[in-house]
Amino acid sequence: METKNKQVEKTFDAIKVMRQIRDKLSLEIMDMSFEEERAYLDKLLAEGNKK
Repeated sequence: METKNKQVEKTFDAIKVMRQIRDKLSLEIMDMSFEEERAYLDKLLAEGNKK
């Protein structure tokens, strides 16, 4: 039995985008206290719901 592997060129790399978002967010909250971080994330979530 032969298997055929087709190479498909990706137009969107979800893993790459997820890592970029995670790295950006990590840099932004790096020096924040827990309370500052929580307020920042709540603000981002609230802004995301408005869109």
